[in-house]
Amino acid sequence: MKKVFVVLLSLLVFIVAVAYIWLTQVKQVNLRAQVKSLQSEDQFVRNEELQTEITNIAQTYNKAIVVYEAMDDLESSGVDINSLKKQFATTLSLLSQRQYQEAEATLADIRSKMDAIITGQAEAEKKKIIAPPPVPKPAPAAKTQPAPAPAPAPATNNAPPGSGYSQQIVAANGQTFVVSVVAADLASTRVIVDTASTADCHQDCPVLSLSEYVARNGAFAGVNGSYFCPATYPTCTDKKNVFEIMAMNKDKTYFNSDVDPNTDYPAVIFRNGSIQFISAIANWNKSTDIDSMLANYPLLVANKQNIYAGSGVDKLNSKGNRSFVANIGSTVYIGVVRSASVGDSAAVMQTLGMENALNLDDGGSTALWADGGYKVGPGRGLPNVILFISK
Repeated sequence: MKKVFVVLLSLLVFIVAVAYIWLTQVKQVNLRAQVKSLQSEDQFVRNEELQTEITNIAQTYNKAIVVYEAMDDLESSGVDINSLKKQFATTLSLLSQRQYQEAEATLADIRSKMDAIITGQAEAEKKKIIAPPPVPKPAPAAKTQPAPAPAPAPATNNAPPGSGYSQQIVAANGQTFVVSVVAADLASTRVIVDTASTADCHQDCPVLSLSEYVARNGAFAGVNGSYFCPATYPTCTDKKNVFEIMAMNKDKTYFNSDVDPNTDYPAVIFRNGSIQFISAIANWNKSTDIDSMLANYPLLVANKQNIYAGSGVDKLNSKGNRSFVANIGSTVYIGVVRSASVGDSAAVMQTLGMENALNLDDGGSTALWADGGYKVGPGRGLPNVILFISK
């Protein structure tokens, strides 16, 4: 009898277990069905559609901001962009109608037109730098007209200038680039950084034109300095004309010295008779036993090697005028590579034989002064610059 009871008890436990498993599976099936039903309801679908639309708005808005700021750069460099402004207004209209693909296509067209303008400016400069025209051959005795002499081709020159200002065509990256450059020897030249502000500034900061900096320091050459947030950029409303990277001006005043020490911004340091490039300001002790220093990014060339590894930032990859500071021994170079990406500029610096080279601000901030006038620019007002002063 006891054995029968045990068998019946075991059977009962088995039946309860099977029933529990079955009920659990039924509940899971019902739960899946409920979830599927909820997903098919209008509110869930509407939420998914809303999320997709928010993503489209954000992506197109970001692209529109990039294009608008590039347009502002072009206008600051003196180009009439009224037709591009009208096309940009069309983009905003398309966005208001939720026609995101059409808006992005219009933005791409604007970007293409701006690239064409910048390339056209560079090509016009190339035509000014031409090889001597060939000596025409004597006309034949016959009355037939002689063949016209071929147009002189632009002459490339990959050698760095020895001193003073020059404009030359450099072949690099399978292309040719116009380079406007000033060379000065540190034995006879002092290099300084000047700033419009006398102390750290975090909103509505002062700016000056490059010519004003040159005049107040008695400089014979100068170039724009580090990246900053132009007052005309929509993304800079809360930090107009602010530069956020370390610098020390001619008065031994450090700016942004509280920058995160882990940042890897490179910098150039000017001393009496020497120049030094460092790969990261975290390695700098903020000494005032120097003439000036300026951080920016990226470092293009170090020890004669092109070290630029590329970037996913559109501003660095697009064509534009790229300012730089570089050296070969005790000769310092400041200048502008026209219609170039940052990668192109790095290749040009290496081709010219620069030992070290640092990228500076670009676009509408680009300005180069030499021989009593602007060689590039004037561009917009600047919070800091690099200047050459005779000793």
